[in-house]
Amino acid sequence: MIIAIDGPAGAGKGTLARALADRLGLRHLDTGGLYRATALQILRAGGDPADPEVAERAARSLDESLLDAPDLRRPEVGTAASVVAAIPGVRQALLDFQRDFARTPPGVVVDGRDIGTVVLPEAPVKLYVTASAAERARRRHEELLARGETSIYERVRAEIEARDARDAGRAVAPMRQADDAVEIDTTDLAPEQVLARALAVIDART
Repeated sequence: MIIAIDGPAGAGKGTLARALADRLGLRHLDTGGLYRATALQILRAGGDPADPEVAERAARSLDESLLDAPDLRRPEVGTAASVVAAIPGVRQALLDFQRDFARTPPGVVVDGRDIGTVVLPEAPVKLYVTASAAERARRRHEELLARGETSIYERVRAEIEARDARDAGRAVAPMRQADDAVEIDTTDLAPEQVLARALAVIDART
């Protein structure tokens, strides 16, 4: 079984993907983590994430241990990840890794921005998880405060909206809902309600 989950930052697709993987006994791949790890590798080396040669080289020599780095989820890494994700050479370098991972038994739940449209267009189950920019910013703002970090809501929302624009407007593999994906708007839903809706879709399609 292959379940593809796409959607913008902060919509809850990662939370849903992990819950589905646990419930169904499948593997989980957060493809956004791959781009974050690539960006983090560049930043740690003092490089420019917007430099195509630097970014592609980092993607092809990616240190997978960075997927567990404590600073992987920092806002500046997320911003840099959105930049490197728009570079064609980076996407190509990470594409084979994602496909090989997904096709390894017993199955997988993959979440990202272009899973159902580019990476795994043949996936039998495709979900597009979204939420309002205001709600996504609120979640991120509260998450940062809970970690003891300084956060200004208006700045967080501006960063999310800018990232949405980059992800949807990039020339290669832009973020969009696949024609056969089922949309789940999580703005007013609790995680267990989102999981229930996703399981209903999976039951109907498998």
